Amino acid sequence: MHLSTTPRPTTAAPPEWVTGAAWVDELAAPEGLSRVRVDSVHFAPGARTAWHRHPFGQVLHVTEGTGRVQSRGGAVRTLRPGDTVRVAPGEWHWHGAAPDTFMTHLAVQEVADDGTEAELGAHVTDSAYLA
Repeated sequence: MHLSTTPRPTTAAPPEWVTGAAWVDELAAPEGLSRVRVDSVHFAPGARTAWHRHPFGQVLHVTEGTGRVQSRGGAVRTLRPGDTVRVAPGEWHWHGAAPDTFMTHLAVQEVADDGTEAELGAHVTDSAYLA
């Protein structure tokens, strides 16, 4: 068992990954035989990820605020604290805050053996986000 008592610094999400402002706190990174990554992501109002997909899928769990999520071809869905979303392996999706509130979620995914965490797609347009 490993207990982390030294917090890692909060980092800004890179602009190629998000529209708007978002901050990431790494809670767990792949280590040894584990391929699990866990991040706490805090989105400013209106901020959202670009379209992306994960080789082994992703689990999102909202801890505060109101958010949005969409899978390619599906409707934009509202997320609230306590909601959990399971994204299938290879499923294109985006997620972020609602237009008028911050949103924080835990993001859990496995990293592929070659280090791949996700494949990045296009940014989500304002019209798609507001749909």
